Amino acid sequence: MSEQDLYLPWGTVTPTFWEGGSPKPSLPAAEPPPVPEAVRQELAAIAAAGAAGQLAEASASAHRLDAQITAQHGEAHLHTIQMREVRAHLAHLAGDHAGAVGWYLHTARLRATVQGGRHPDTAHATKLVYSLWRTLPPADAQRLVPEVLAAFTEIHGADSPAVIRTRRQIALLTAPAST
Repeated sequence: MSEQDLYLPWGTVTPTFWEGGSPKPSLPAAEPPPVPEAVRQELAAIAAAGAAGQLAEASASAHRLDAQITAQHGEAHLHTIQMREVRAHLAHLAGDHAGAVGWYLHTARLRATVQGGRHPDTAHATKLVYSLWRTLPPADAQRLVPEVLAAFTEIHGADSPAVIRTRRQIALLTAPAST
């Protein structure tokens, strides 16, 4: 929003007037920090191992790289979040879908902390959790209900579309099977 739009003449009605708010200048989106070349090479090796079906090796390398990145940047950093998303993906590839949901829930919460609940990356992260959670066998899905619902409520709010959709899915999941 330009400064000219921010300070309109008195009496100028804008769409934000009808929303009950005042115009706020938009801040430029923070650019994610560049990934160092050494980390890129390690990620490429992890991806190659995963693609070759060497999931144990890929997971072990991802664990080491995660520890290194976390020690360097801390938990609340985009590099850490992205590395943990790699670990979630590897868990999914290895067939540990409930574990992958757990990792993705973890990264969605971290994204909400770092980027905010309304950031597109956070919204994408929770959509990914929801999509993967819905594919779990009913027993695994039911076991994760408290964590999924708590995370979505924490990130998006109790009355958000994400929580409402999740509650509907929970109702379907826990409904008695018709014979």
